[in-house]
Amino acid sequence: MEPSHHELVIGDRPLTIENVVKVARYKNIKISLSKKTIKNIEKARKVVDDIVDGEKIVYGVTTGFGMFKNKVISSDDVKTLQKNLIRSHAIGTGSYFSEEVVRAAILIRINSLSHGHSGIRPVVIEALINLLNYGIYPYVPAKGSVGASGDLAPLSHLMLVIMGEGEVIVDGKRQSSEEILQANGIEPIVLEAKEGLALNNGTSFMTGIACLNVYDAELLSKSYDLVLALSLEGLAGTLAAYEERVHKLRPHRGQMDCAKNVYSILHDSKIISSYNRQERVQDSYSLRCAPQVQGAVKDSIAHVRKVVDIEINSTTDNPLIFNDDNEAVSAGHFHGEPISIAMDFLSIAVAELGSISERRQAKMLDIANSEGLPAFLTDSERAGLNSGYMIAQYTSAALVAENKVLAHPVCVDSIPTSANSEDHVSFGTIAARQAREIINNVFDILTMEAMLAAQALDYRGPEHMAEGSRFLFDMIRVRVEVLEDDRILYKDLQALKPDFKSGRILNSYQEKFGKLA
Repeated sequence: MEPSHHELVIGDRPLTIENVVKVARYKNIKISLSKKTIKNIEKARKVVDDIVDGEKIVYGVTTGFGMFKNKVISSDDVKTLQKNLIRSHAIGTGSYFSEEVVRAAILIRINSLSHGHSGIRPVVIEALINLLNYGIYPYVPAKGSVGASGDLAPLSHLMLVIMGEGEVIVDGKRQSSEEILQANGIEPIVLEAKEGLALNNGTSFMTGIACLNVYDAELLSKSYDLVLALSLEGLAGTLAAYEERVHKLRPHRGQMDCAKNVYSILHDSKIISSYNRQERVQDSYSLRCAPQVQGAVKDSIAHVRKVVDIEINSTTDNPLIFNDDNEAVSAGHFHGEPISIAMDFLSIAVAELGSISERRQAKMLDIANSEGLPAFLTDSERAGLNSGYMIAQYTSAALVAENKVLAHPVCVDSIPTSANSEDHVSFGTIAARQAREIINNVFDILTMEAMLAAQALDYRGPEHMAEGSRFLFDMIRVRVEVLEDDRILYKDLQALKPDFKSGRILNSYQEKFGKLA
């Protein structure tokens, strides 16, 4: 029987970015392990038990960690070794991760451990599943991971919770995890050989953030095609640079999709059709070259999605257990470089959406370049008394400047750790966190462009708009009224932004007019 929409069975099929986002953002999805998955986990566990019983020397099972890899641990101390590992590595700092990030990381850790190459008992994975199924929100400081060996500090904070030694967030306040486990009838886990290392040695937090980033960046990219169409119409631009025949001569997929989307929205615009080619030969770059810029962003996001898809379905701890060979192999799957590079790439790409958007905003506000619109989109009779949308562009410019700093590549740096035994790290979690900040900033920039474009179109005459753009215009006007005299604008921004960030505007448009490319 196919699982319901409210059930996710780990092991039945590969995990998707959409699975992760749904579990991260909604608490009505029950997680479980397939019977086949449980058998594979148990087989790998037997290999670990044999290693301990045979007193074999295997990193992290019967030895210390990092520089202490040559310190042999007696069989009597293997449980203490794992408990000490989690306790000593839980030293993160800063503000704590949002609930959606923590839930994404938990699901990815569950999936990674369920492949049968980690040597962990099913009961420990079930303890992680309980966190999701019972809606328990572990307190995990966001700073402290160097991205190799994986997300050690964040994952250690998370694993303290299932041990009954950590903290959870309840109604915005930190509370003992022991109390919450007890209230839900959940027994704390006592870790056995290798289990602490399997739990905290992986890329789950950076990859959880990466899943949310990819999903939101795709939403942002398509939403920008909608807003670009509004700005092009508001500036009385031309669709000549959006024609299919033009883009067939340079057929980058994203570029062609952007041009197709905008053309489909504006093809019946009377504002666009009234454009006089003799008066203005061509539009400025922020309009004419938008398919090339926004299309390149689409292609970049598509590449990042492929990287993240692989990572969420990988085993990322160390050592790796091979059942058929009854062997443990030390490797480096915990190293976050694939995610680090991908998140830096995503940061650069998304920052460009904000950069070109701010230029369109500046054009709409500048009387010398706005093709007949009043200065700062306020009536000339009361200009000076009213500032109109003057400062909206300031805010966008500030966010664009901030994004330039945040988009500086993180992966090109490395600081050796553990007395140089771990001599190259990825800083992948920092890269993912910075990409997340950029995406949020660009949603603000997007929203401000939409507000300005709607105001411009009120001057052009909404009755002359294309059917598709008029639909978008009307959705904006539900939240933001036309600006006749100055008012407090941050309230408009805060009212409209959630409609873009939740996908409400994009989904409503696509339900009426069909999916965008």
